[in-house]
Amino acid sequence: MAVSPRERMLRRRRRNRRRVRVAADGRPRLSVFRSNCHIYAQVIDDEAGRTLASASTLDRALRSEGKAGGGIEAARAVGALVAERSKEAGVDTVVFDRGSYLYHGRVRALAEAAREGGLGF
Repeated sequence: MAVSPRERMLRRRRRNRRRVRVAADGRPRLSVFRSNCHIYAQVIDDEAGRTLASASTLDRALRSEGKAGGGIEAARAVGALVAERSKEAGVDTVVFDRGSYLYHGRVRALAEAAREGGLGF
């Protein structure tokens, strides 16, 4: 029986999320979602079930700088912004959750910018 592309994506996401939860050790999770046009990042406390910090290419701060959109430069800007906001929220270390996406391109650019911004993972 053939498996749909969406089901394969969900399986990859679940498999990665299991690994992330084992490695979390009480740390918040930096979750990434990318669409064709935008990229989003959230720092989530799974124990409390709430979002501590978030950033996306839809933020006014990035749109006014002209860094909106779905490219690598926009992903770097989102990574730096989410690192800054999570530092303000008192979060220094996170566990990176790439979802069902490969650690490549925009996802990698966001992660590296967050590391440069001071987040440890």
